[in-house]
Amino acid sequence: DRDTDKKRIEELLEENMVLEIAQKQSMNESAHLGWELEQLSKSSDLADSEKSFVFELNECASSRILKLEKDNQSLQNTIQELRDASLTSRESSLKFVELEKENQQLSKKIEKLQNQIEKEKQSNQDLEALSEELIKDKEQLQVIMENLKADKDRQIQDLKQENDHL
Repeated sequence: DRDTDKKRIEELLEENMVLEIAQKQSMNESAHLGWELEQLSKSSDLADSEKSFVFELNECASSRILKLEKDNQSLQNTIQELRDASLTSRESSLKFVELEKENQQLSKKIEKLQNQIEKEKQSNQDLEALSEELIKDKEQLQVIMENLKADKDRQIQDLKQENDHL
């Protein structure tokens, strides 16, 4: 009986050592999963900062568009004033020719400003699309993170049950 008891004790000690090793491996896996979660969290923080950067760019582009529109309006007012001045003061044909040249230059500037406005609008749309993609990426990362948390919790629960069983 003593020999069988000793053998049984040795078997139990070996089994206990195997279980401790398995528990350490499980703890290492849990730590690794925690590290991965932390990395994912940092990635989502980066996505948030990129998102805020995109919104800042959108605001900057919008303010620039407003400024260009104000400049455009100012130039159109100047053109109108020049036209009015040319109609009322036809004293000399030279002055009229000069005003017409200035009018053409201002028209070219207006056209350039309108082109810039269109480019800014397109850039703004591109930034909005990028922002939406970043938000989708963030949501996907959150789902992955939740899945990893659930997986980790399930593994911990399994290990606790196994430990309690042992």
